[in-house]
Amino acid sequence: MPPGGLAEAADAAERAALLEAGRLLFARPCRFFHAAQRLDQLPPPGLPEVAFCGRSNVGKSSLVNALTGQRALARVSHTPGRTRQLNFFDLGGRLVLVDMPGYGYAQAPKSVKADWQGLMFDYLRGRPTLRRVMLLMDARIETKPADRTAMQLLTDAAVPFQIVLTKADGAKPFWLRQRREEAERLARAHTAGHPLVLVSSAETGEGIPDIRAEIAALAAPA
Repeated sequence: MPPGGLAEAADAAERAALLEAGRLLFARPCRFFHAAQRLDQLPPPGLPEVAFCGRSNVGKSSLVNALTGQRALARVSHTPGRTRQLNFFDLGGRLVLVDMPGYGYAQAPKSVKADWQGLMFDYLRGRPTLRRVMLLMDARIETKPADRTAMQLLTDAAVPFQIVLTKADGAKPFWLRQRREEAERLARAHTAGHPLVLVSSAETGEGIPDIRAEIAALAAPA
């Protein structure tokens, strides 16, 4: 199986094998096991970790729920900025999924933003088991300055990231194609950026098998 995931799949058979590995991984039980609001509350490093990062209300929790097939595993809020802690989920004893606080919520009090965004960035810089950040961006709207800032921070910290466009069901095909092309250019412009941009919808299931396949390539052996 190609270690680089779908981007390095040589043929249809390898792609099918990656997709099947993703299906099998996410068929395993997934459970919440820890939450942290400060660095000293982080669980000890253990299994490989994949974090979901993005602007407030971009759909991180909805995507985690869609990937795991559990409607209420990650709490979904319609109020931007509601998630203020790192939530850790054990996926079948092979991988840890991390649902991160959203960034770029302008209406949050400055003291609150400093607390939870500071935790997020400190985690990204210093977590030895962090294998990749899935950087979520809303497919329906333009790239925001906060997204560009996050990409640069991840690059400076040498943390690999992969862009996932969310809520694709709400974007017109022409706009979605433009967004994907822009996201690919942004990824290429950063040494930490993964070349394959994924397009997804938690509502319709679009892109979910591909994201599962990408993440499965990072999991501990079965």
